[in-house]
Amino acid sequence: MTETNKDRQADRPWLFRTYAGHSTAKASNALYRSNLSKGQTGLSVAFDLPTQTGYDSDHILAKGEVGKVGVPVCHLGDMRALFDEIPLEQMNTSMTINATAPWLLSLYIAAAEEQGADVSKLQGTVQNDLIKEYLSRGTYICPPKPSLKMIADVAEYCYSSVPKWNPMNVCSYHLQEAGATPEQELSFALATAQAVLDELRPRVPAEDFPAMVGRISFFVNAGIRFVTEMCKMRAFVDLWDEICEQRYGVENPKFRRFRYGVQVNSLGLTEQQPENNVYRILIEMLAVTLSKKARARAVQLPAWNEALGLPRPWDQQWSLRMQQIMAYETDLLEYEDLFDGNPAVDAKVEALKDGARHELANLDSMGGAVASIEYMKGRLVDSNAERLNRIEKNETIVVGVNKWTEGEASPLMTGDGGIMTVDPAMEADQVQRLQDWKADRDQAAVEKALADLRSAAQNGDNVMPASIAAAKAGVTTGEWATQMRAVFGEYRGPTGVSKSVSNKTEGLEDIREAVNMASDKLGRRLKFLVGKPGLDGHSNGAEQIAFRARDCGMDIDYEGIRLTPEELVKAAQENQAHVVGLSILSGSHMPLVEDLMERMRDAGLGHIPVIVGGIIPDNDAARLLEMGVAKVYTPKDFELNAIMKDIVMLVDPQVVAAE
Repeated sequence: MTETNKDRQADRPWLFRTYAGHSTAKASNALYRSNLSKGQTGLSVAFDLPTQTGYDSDHILAKGEVGKVGVPVCHLGDMRALFDEIPLEQMNTSMTINATAPWLLSLYIAAAEEQGADVSKLQGTVQNDLIKEYLSRGTYICPPKPSLKMIADVAEYCYSSVPKWNPMNVCSYHLQEAGATPEQELSFALATAQAVLDELRPRVPAEDFPAMVGRISFFVNAGIRFVTEMCKMRAFVDLWDEICEQRYGVENPKFRRFRYGVQVNSLGLTEQQPENNVYRILIEMLAVTLSKKARARAVQLPAWNEALGLPRPWDQQWSLRMQQIMAYETDLLEYEDLFDGNPAVDAKVEALKDGARHELANLDSMGGAVASIEYMKGRLVDSNAERLNRIEKNETIVVGVNKWTEGEASPLMTGDGGIMTVDPAMEADQVQRLQDWKADRDQAAVEKALADLRSAAQNGDNVMPASIAAAKAGVTTGEWATQMRAVFGEYRGPTGVSKSVSNKTEGLEDIREAVNMASDKLGRRLKFLVGKPGLDGHSNGAEQIAFRARDCGMDIDYEGIRLTPEELVKAAQENQAHVVGLSILSGSHMPLVEDLMERMRDAGLGHIPVIVGGIIPDNDAARLLEMGVAKVYTPKDFELNAIMKDIVMLVDPQVVAAE
């Protein structure tokens, strides 16, 4: 410690987390205990897509998705296994769950009670942010208004029964992943928080409302533009303080404090020269740790190889070590804020705040976040298109992608391809355990619990008490979500892809001419069907492909997310598609594409080219081509115009001959 700073006690470091979960509850539990033994100080649970979207592992839409992007949790037995030998009363757990947040928190509480924990001492966070799901992530179940009501149910219940738990983590992370500018990330996230607090305000006594405000936390993204991202976080601090004081009358500064966790940007991680991602992750972490005024409360870092597939335990350990070196080897935590009084920083922060205030006022004029979902979705698609355009034109340099692309092969890419794979037999094992669970439970108790749950939802009661009772009775995730769907309905979100063609024609003239020529030969406009089979809700890539294809003059049928192969084949048949494009980012490409290709042939559509995009290892890409897939695209294929040319080349000779 320096002489001038020797008398000052160093700050405590933030919580060290890694976002983890895969295969089964038992396998994930082993990973959690291993990570904790390596110095991790909190848990961050990744759930698989069926769990996130309210389906049991044996549902038709869960096929190929079980355990791929997280851990499957179908019932109390799974939750019990997930935290075996981990004392929940002493743990700080973040659960990245949204549409099924009331249910997963109920299972967590029930598991904690089985351990003998004092529920009032449980600490952690449930994300419970539906607005960003409608905008970017796609794991919604019910429409916005009943979803907002359930968010408030969780917050109200936690306020009275689990007071140390953060009942909502306003998530701007996926907004940036969907292309949000810093001003959009600020304003859309803050508008979401306002919508929730407006819903909560009538539910608690006025004197207790400031404490309720103080339990709202945020989960943000930090990108590669270090200065802008650091200033964005300082702007978040100031704007949240301003909103709490001026809009909600919160006088105590303690309850106006901006509390946030962060995972740094995954959008900018590259498949090309993936070792460069280590530097990107470090720089992005600095943006949320260097500024004491706006330092994160918890940090979780992606692994260097996440653009390739599922990280191995060693890869996650490497990211954890980055945090530990920053916190314990450097002197960062020994100093006050390093940026106070910096004129460049102050000016940037004020500019970001002004832009965010303007957008917030705009959203307020439209009725707030819930009423503005379609508007915000369109803005994100436009912003993401601008981002990709800048990369394609080399206006934004991405090292190893559009500049300095030649280099040595990475020795980190070992015989396993540098990623961990999930055993396909795991899904069948999970389904069998689910069936055994259902067979062993008291069916009468289950039926009563489901009836009580449905009654609570219909009557407008808080769903948390009935959900906890259902968890203890043995109800499954799919059964809980079925009741919510039955009462509140199911939501299909806007795609954000306008039906009009952009005026930005630079670089598209030749492709448009080729599309016109192909369409003339076909006798009608070239029809391109784009869809996402399975439960993967990351629609950014599919939206940008559809957006660019429409700009090139193609007739686009964008079917959106959460579709079965059967539904996509039916759409191809009914809409007379010339090309079918699939986007799958969850690692479930093999079973889903195999199913679709077989159905295409059975329907007499085997002549129609199918192209597939996603995070697809080279070995899997080769197998997809052997199945008959025409083209496979991965994150390295960032030049959308090149993909558009491929589509025209696939259609022109083949479909003309077929028709």
